[in-house]
Amino acid sequence: MRLYHSPTSPFVRKVMVVLHETGQLADVAMISASGTPLDPARMPLAQNPLGKVPALERDDGPALYDSRVICRFLDDRAGGRLYPTAPRLWDTLTLEATADGIMEAAVLVVYEGRLRPEAARFAPWAEGQLAKIDRALDALEARWIAHLQGPLDMGQIAIGCALEYLDFRLTDRDWRRTRPQLAAWQAAFARRPAMLATAPAA
Repeated sequence: MRLYHSPTSPFVRKVMVVLHETGQLADVAMISASGTPLDPARMPLAQNPLGKVPALERDDGPALYDSRVICRFLDDRAGGRLYPTAPRLWDTLTLEATADGIMEAAVLVVYEGRLRPEAARFAPWAEGQLAKIDRALDALEARWIAHLQGPLDMGQIAIGCALEYLDFRLTDRDWRRTRPQLAAWQAAFARRPAMLATAPAA
């Protein structure tokens, strides 16, 4: 299999953590792909017409894309332990969706600052994305700590990647200040070998 990736993408990182946690890293060749919506030429357009990473090319079928699809496929291939059975499954999927929403909002804020000409930037739009992130983090602190402290699942991996992406790209956002339980959980989760091995470099 071939994984089209960018080492700084939080969505790619989710897939990389799953490969580490399920022992499948040696089964996948890494192919660098980087670009933006304004410059998609170096993205895997033949594998993913949306021009996004990650995209996983298989030998026995069309390429898979969207990190949630790829993570579910890889977990199933390894015997299926990161997506538990219902009813816990629904909480796991909700946490993964929450993490993806945090990452999507953060990426949009980064794009606003990097890709849009300064005169065309719209601060209220960026603040709206940051507000989404804050609401999601508040919900994690208030309602999801018990799940995060439970057996390893895809929800935890996704949240761990989302929180570290905030640290990587939105360094001025002190998300830990009013969320001590989430901060403590993240500090412990960040020490997992799979997280250490996939930490993005500036």
